[in-house]
Amino acid sequence: MAKSQYKPLLFTTTMRNPYRLKQILFILNKFDGQILSDSLAQDIVGECMKYGIYRPMKQSLSIKAKWTTPKGMFGKEILTQQEVEFLIKNNKQNHKEAGFSKGYASRFATIFDLCKELGLAYYSIQKPIYISKLGHHLIDAIKVSEDNGSILVEQTHPEYETEVFLLAFAKSQRKNPFVKVLNDNVPLILLLETIKLLNADKEFNGNGICRKELPLLIFWKDNDAQALYERIKRLRKKYRYNPSDETIIDICINEIMKGDYKKFSKTSIMRDYTDEFIRKMRMTGLISLRGAGRFIDINHNEDKKIEYILKTYSNYKHFTDERQYFDYMAAIDSNLLAINSVKVPQSKNEQLLAGWCKEYSWDIIKKELLILALRRTSQNEILRILASPMRLEFLTALAIKSQLPFVRVIPNYTTDDTGLPTSTAAGGKGDIECLEENKGILVEVTMAEGRTQTIMEIWPIERHLVAFKDKCDKDCQSIFVAPSIYADSRRQIDFVKVDSKGKNIIRPYNIEDFIAFLETTEHLYI
Repeated sequence: MAKSQYKPLLFTTTMRNPYRLKQILFILNKFDGQILSDSLAQDIVGECMKYGIYRPMKQSLSIKAKWTTPKGMFGKEILTQQEVEFLIKNNKQNHKEAGFSKGYASRFATIFDLCKELGLAYYSIQKPIYISKLGHHLIDAIKVSEDNGSILVEQTHPEYETEVFLLAFAKSQRKNPFVKVLNDNVPLILLLETIKLLNADKEFNGNGICRKELPLLIFWKDNDAQALYERIKRLRKKYRYNPSDETIIDICINEIMKGDYKKFSKTSIMRDYTDEFIRKMRMTGLISLRGAGRFIDINHNEDKKIEYILKTYSNYKHFTDERQYFDYMAAIDSNLLAINSVKVPQSKNEQLLAGWCKEYSWDIIKKELLILALRRTSQNEILRILASPMRLEFLTALAIKSQLPFVRVIPNYTTDDTGLPTSTAAGGKGDIECLEENKGILVEVTMAEGRTQTIMEIWPIERHLVAFKDKCDKDCQSIFVAPSIYADSRRQIDFVKVDSKGKNIIRPYNIEDFIAFLETTEHLYI
């Protein structure tokens, strides 16, 4: 048995994108209640391949054609059984996890390990697979269906995803039966308590913890926020907010760990581990980014939830039994979910959006939209933390406000206290509502392409447009923005216009054309 060590915090090496969890749980839920064996584990990994969630290296041309979507998303089309068998046969697994046979059984354990640790799904060899109520709550954030081989995904309840990560990370302990580490803290609580101590110190700017200081927390051995705050204070007195990477790494290795640590890439700790930590903490809805992404702070819209978490979970029980810890993590705290966020007045949200337009010039907004259009990775300290659907909603709202400042732009995505989105717009209403004099424009955006775009987007847009007309009692139309507009989507949009006798107008733009439109138009409504 491997000896436990102190390690820098990395929740998982296989699930860097936490938004994938709901997708792999959708797959695992197909096998809920079945007895796990090596052969069933291989079948489940095969099902992950079938949907494009797990993509081995050696692929046939037909498989590549179905996997044109970015990694971490479902594929464009379902693989055939023959294609799945091709992948299994041509991608041998030289992989071993404790408690599982070498090969695809161990690959299964690697794919689903974070689900187990966060209380979403429990499994062990020769035992029934179990999806917890918390896991089902996350699965219900999306609706997945098939149509003639195409994989269709609808974001039905994005708020459920925030709720699940809030519940999980409020309790998630570094030292737990699933991981062999000696570090003993609850990372979210350590982060919140340290930020509160820093913000209470009048010597500092009240913006929370600096991104460059986060590695200290990522390495921290215990739950002593006071000691961490005092170490950060000494660091700031000497270097202000800009210590060198070498200084931070030296503190982490030689002072915090004192040489007792697992080896890692020194460069990755300053960016990869830090980004992963921020991304997961922001999924709780409790964390804001300030100072162009240099600082991580408390989202004051959620102060009541934060106080409840610190009061309820700061003094935690240790577990040595896997199933007892899992049940603790899987329990849904209805009291926490019942605490309402601060309702921010619409006028305040509009002010915050205008402030982001000052933060990001048109050239930056344009560049970041084109990055989304090309499915590339943003290098911006803030935007790269946002999942692409959320980022597209945010950037589209910014783009309209930047180029047409007289238009009222009212996004329906949820935000933190800086106006940065924490979740995409909930189902049942449009993404961005715009008012221009006596006209209304409902802007809908999606990263979906192909048949998924046609089937899952156009009819909801028409329904949202009809509801928007009733709400604002104006002449209204809709703008539809996506990386590319599928030919069938255009035909369906034309049908909507004819079928409604010209009353329901949807104007489709790919991202590049939408940018060009905003650069040349004087009005959003045309």
